[in-house]
Amino acid sequence: MISTINLAAYSDALVVLGTAGILVPILSRLGFSPVLGYLAAGALLGPLGLGSLIQSFPLLYWFTIGDYSDVAGIAELGIVFLLFLIGLELSLPRLLTMRRLVFGVGGLQILVTTALLAGAAAYSGKTLPEAIILGASLSLSSTAIVLELLSKQERMKTTAGRASFSVLLAQDLAVIPILIFIGLLAAGPKGTVLGSLANAFVQAVIALAVIVLFGHFLLRPLFRLVASTRSSDLFIATALFVILAAGVIANQAGLSMALGGFVAGLLLAETEYRKAVEATIEPVKGLLVGIFFFTVGMAIDVRALLREPLLLASAVAGLIGVKSLLIIGLARLFRLSWPVAVEMGLLLGAGGEFAFVSLVMAAGSNLIDRSTASFALTVTAVTMALIPVLSHLARRFASRLRAAGATPSELMMRPTGRQRHAIVVGYGRVGKVVCALLKEHGIPYIAADSDASTVTRDRRDGHDVYYGDAADPKFLEICGLADAAGVIITIHTHHLIDDIVEHVRAMRPEVLIVSRARDADHARHLYRLGATDAVPEAIEASLQLSEAALVGLGLPTGPVIASIHEKRDEIRHGLQQAARAAGLEGIRSVRAKTRTIFRK
Repeated sequence: MISTINLAAYSDALVVLGTAGILVPILSRLGFSPVLGYLAAGALLGPLGLGSLIQSFPLLYWFTIGDYSDVAGIAELGIVFLLFLIGLELSLPRLLTMRRLVFGVGGLQILVTTALLAGAAAYSGKTLPEAIILGASLSLSSTAIVLELLSKQERMKTTAGRASFSVLLAQDLAVIPILIFIGLLAAGPKGTVLGSLANAFVQAVIALAVIVLFGHFLLRPLFRLVASTRSSDLFIATALFVILAAGVIANQAGLSMALGGFVAGLLLAETEYRKAVEATIEPVKGLLVGIFFFTVGMAIDVRALLREPLLLASAVAGLIGVKSLLIIGLARLFRLSWPVAVEMGLLLGAGGEFAFVSLVMAAGSNLIDRSTASFALTVTAVTMALIPVLSHLARRFASRLRAAGATPSELMMRPTGRQRHAIVVGYGRVGKVVCALLKEHGIPYIAADSDASTVTRDRRDGHDVYYGDAADPKFLEICGLADAAGVIITIHTHHLIDDIVEHVRAMRPEVLIVSRARDADHARHLYRLGATDAVPEAIEASLQLSEAALVGLGLPTGPVIASIHEKRDEIRHGLQQAARAAGLEGIRSVRAKTRTIFRK
């Protein structure tokens, strides 16, 4: 029987999946953000890129996308999932905790930036609705890229990281009224533009009120019922059903499917099933969100880079300059330090991914001229590509400002000389527990941490902790390493732990070094560097779990604790032996190479 499958219909799926499975991993390996990889691939392979050459080169049909409408459905689904994930990250308690920065700095940034950019657009000849859409769209920053950078740099818990996240959170909330406003204009609303804006906000407030009610009365019982079946398949099906059903209902009510996805996320964020749902959609969310970025990248006109390079460069510099200066000013108004303000300004000065959503929607509804939307999208994409560079500049400027500025008195405190004390490196959650137990048993200690904002806050709260870099031999000397009984390393950064162990062992060959380790491999590595004892997090967690399970199953506590101690000693002995064996093997290898060289 001859197959009736139309293979040509699968060409777009091959292009999109090939981008996700081949091109983006290659770009990630080269150090580019996956988001930028998807955007670049969409611009290059889309209808405004190589896809426009299909008529001249038919072979490109299998490697490009010639018509946006062919993948519009996938793009819509990607937007729904993206907003669902943002809704899932939000909760009323979280918003209330950060309300000063979210609604203060973030809210003012959106309103003032929108007003400034809309005024500039109106001055250049755009209508008021066009100007407002352009200003609001370009006022947003890239949540995906900025948070990815901060996470990789382990800076989410710094003052700049928390403040940047608060502003991004406010911008994510602002997406909803912006999309509603565009939807109302597209449907031909009666009355003035300001009336439409008021309508948009009223509808957003009503939608949030309905979310709370339905979330309280319907979602919990539904997921409780599904969870009682203990079927992961049913749980996945229910989660996807809730997301898509919310999107369809919102669409039928005259709103966007994306708003429905946001509603579903906010609903589930208030339930005990939030983490389970997040884990359920983890395998598909990356692909769907990536496909979304690919499809919005198709709206970028690569030819604009060649047509008007000076105008494009001026627009890019202007957007980053206006937003950065405004954010810096607002951050200082809310009493954030100069280093934090400058870092925030440069991190959030670029455009964001939701400009693609709003501008593509507005252009599709003929609310904005397509050439204007295409130029604005290209400006946004270029600024997003510059975020890693802006982040590097932000950290350099911030460090210089910290060096030039007045240092808080809490950071000027230096440890006083002690005898037979412990030096605790890192004063996070683990470090605080260690110091509390040392104090309880009457063992003197000096605690140090390299996070200036954390040390300042802890000292103001009455904690005896000092600011400094324990990888610096001079700071170790000030902490009294020469007279210390031991060094306890509680930080989790791999290379910093290695540096500290090496420096301490070089300065005090006989001193006790107890260090936190990621896993067994890291522990063996630390033993080779000279650590007295290394505590792998994964192994220690398994021992504590075993102890709780054995006691819970009815075994006597004493024998259980003894067996756990024996198992811990057995594992420690095995890791130390493996480290010694690896060290001896390395020595033998060096000696063999040396003998070979001399024989030659």
